[in-house]
Amino acid sequence: MHVVGLLELGRTAIKELLPRDLLETFADVEDLMRDTGFAPSTPIAHGVRNFVTWYRNDFKV
Repeated sequence: MHVVGLLELGRTAIKELLPRDLLETFADVEDLMRDTGFAPSTPIAHGVRNFVTWYRNDFKV
């Protein structure tokens, strides 16, 4: 729900919550970081904001 809130950008998303078995998931990227030497450092709120800005500009929406 945190990411949905970031994407709303002042608007209210229509949410249809459905029953589910998995309430949370966390990716373990330790192997990827070790193998590639890359570690993500952009906070999710900043990355989402940048993505939405790019999308709106690129697709003129």
